[in-house]
Amino acid sequence: MRFRLDMRRQLERQARAAKRNGGLDLYLPVLPRGGIFLMASFIVAELPIGQAPLIPQQAVITELANEGVPGGTAKKVDVAGEPAVRRSYVSTLEEEKLSSAPEAAQQAALPTRRVDYVIPVPDDPGRWVSVNFSTPGDGDIDSELTGVLVELFDAVVSTFKWRYE
Repeated sequence: MRFRLDMRRQLERQARAAKRNGGLDLYLPVLPRGGIFLMASFIVAELPIGQAPLIPQQAVITELANEGVPGGTAKKVDVAGEPAVRRSYVSTLEEEKLSSAPEAAQQAALPTRRVDYVIPVPDDPGRWVSVNFSTPGDGDIDSELTGVLVELFDAVVSTFKWRYE
């Protein structure tokens, strides 16, 4: 129960931050699967990359892929027929623990596995979309379950298509 409360607070914090930072959509599993609540989310946001002056898409992708991610990886990939960047890393958010005694309040690190995709909007120079996944997995960010959740997110992103109405 404690873990679930911590995860709920973390997701609520992420939702507020995503909204402040231009988040367009937040996806959360809300029903248990096989009796288990999956702690994972992904956020879609528009990024203000290369808008003025206009920076060529390939230059942005190369820079993002080459700048690296501390403790993680960054590489060029293809998403919906467009060049993109996939970044994978571990993040630790500081979350204040609840306590009935204020002097006992302390900070706890909540590690999460993160995967971010940065994708240019086709035929619209200067517009970019970021799709950011986050999960603590089952509490062990290196567990098989965490790896499966990352693979599931990668599979979801691989189905993206651009459609104009």
